[in-house]
Amino acid sequence: MISIMYAFWLFLILFAVIGAMRGWAKELLVIFSIILAMFLIYVLESFTPFVIPFEEVLRPVENLSDQVTFAALPEPIQQELQTQFWIRASIILVLAFFGYQTPRLAPLSEKARREKIQDALFGAVLGLVSGYFIIGSLWWYMDAALYPFVPNIMPPQPGDPMAEAALSAINYFPPVFANNQIGLFFAVVIAFMFVLVVFI
Repeated sequence: MISIMYAFWLFLILFAVIGAMRGWAKELLVIFSIILAMFLIYVLESFTPFVIPFEEVLRPVENLSDQVTFAALPEPIQQELQTQFWIRASIILVLAFFGYQTPRLAPLSEKARREKIQDALFGAVLGLVSGYFIIGSLWWYMDAALYPFVPNIMPPQPGDPMAEAALSAINYFPPVFANNQIGLFFAVVIAFMFVLVVFI
């Protein structure tokens, strides 16, 4: 069985390779797509009844234990956690898919052709960042839903060094920063300003 931390880094390497092949401009649009997904999730959580924060779903059982597992929860709560995870995962994956379906960026293609190596290196870095945004967000939502795919995907267990690294990494994933409303609004504004100024 592979550690979830190893799997995370393997995905990041894969996204870096994809970014090197695609170029930095297209990878930047993927990052902006995930920022838009975070904003959409925030709006849906705030103003719709069918996207519920994970804390609200777990409120009826919060007095059981701090280390409550998914298997120990009542079945209706398990189903609600799975539903809430898949709503968020679907938004992330759909917007990431459309971010990767970007058209050929004509204004930047000539310059990128002249600076192929720099474009590939910068694309790899931004591919790493886009992988961090996508996989990190999915992992954070899975952790918030108490790992609803047990036994296929197990939560990190305290005591193992890799598990400890995984538990600390969860605190630095994009949804943590998306909970800061002002920061999220600024990120959306900056992303759209960048698209208008650079890409259009």
